[in-house]
Amino acid sequence: MALPTPVAAFELTRIEPSSQRRILAEFWALTKPEINFLIAIATLTGFHLALPAQHNGFPLVLLVHTLLGTLLVASGAGALNQYVERRFDAQMRRTRRRPLVAKRLDPGSALGFGVLLASVGSIYLAVTVNALTSLLAFATLTSYLALYTPLKRKTPFCTVVGALSGAMPPLIGWAAATDKLSLEAWMLYGILFLWQFPHFMAIAWMYREDYANAGYRILPNGPQMGRFMSWQALLPSLALVPVSAGAAVLAGGDLLGTGAVWVLTSTLIFFSARLAFRQSNLAARRLLTVSIVYLPATYFLLMLHRFLVP
Repeated sequence: MALPTPVAAFELTRIEPSSQRRILAEFWALTKPEINFLIAIATLTGFHLALPAQHNGFPLVLLVHTLLGTLLVASGAGALNQYVERRFDAQMRRTRRRPLVAKRLDPGSALGFGVLLASVGSIYLAVTVNALTSLLAFATLTSYLALYTPLKRKTPFCTVVGALSGAMPPLIGWAAATDKLSLEAWMLYGILFLWQFPHFMAIAWMYREDYANAGYRILPNGPQMGRFMSWQALLPSLALVPVSAGAAVLAGGDLLGTGAVWVLTSTLIFFSARLAFRQSNLAARRLLTVSIVYLPATYFLLMLHRFLVP
């Protein structure tokens, strides 16, 4: 099932088509495609808003290079993360069916696959886009694997470190379009940075027993657990009000667009507050659903004004 050498890859052609599709599906699952979808949207937003309102043609080829390289690096990070955490994933219900845990893929194959994707993606960005974009993508990869991943077993404040690296995609998109970073880029970064706290606190609360069983210190033990979760969910949601409004103004949004962003942020605050005060799995699930809608919807509204500019 592993594909460590070109010979093994060649042998894949002799496997039944249904088996080939199954193996490819397992490698696809290693890349964490659901996360890559949000990464692609955030990168696209940074790229699009970096362009002048009046520009001669849309640099579609450059955008394709940016998204492809970024998703290769992100996919490599996802695969390497599952390789590093496979023993701990086996102790959690929500991750027991992952390819490495269920032994549907060999760990060596996953390691090689992750290294290949991350390396090719970083080089691809440097060659087809620019060095700054490649550097940002590589910094995201290394901080995610070398800092956030081990800190999850050491301190509940690992979420801050993870959010710092997880908020990079808008910067990558912006750097790809302009080869520099500006205040607007950092505002987009701020939205994604703050959004991660209510989003991840909802997940952490729903699966708090799972994380504890696997030795992850996502939430503190004892009576401080609920208070820590509540503050981490609610305060960043409140901070999104000025940050998202500022981003809307800098993006050139009109009153209607800015108001729509405010409504989205207010909705996120409402469900974050419900989780903070009720501290139930139902409230966490509802916040998770709202957070999944919030990020792409907010970024779409920020881009909408530029799409409408003649």
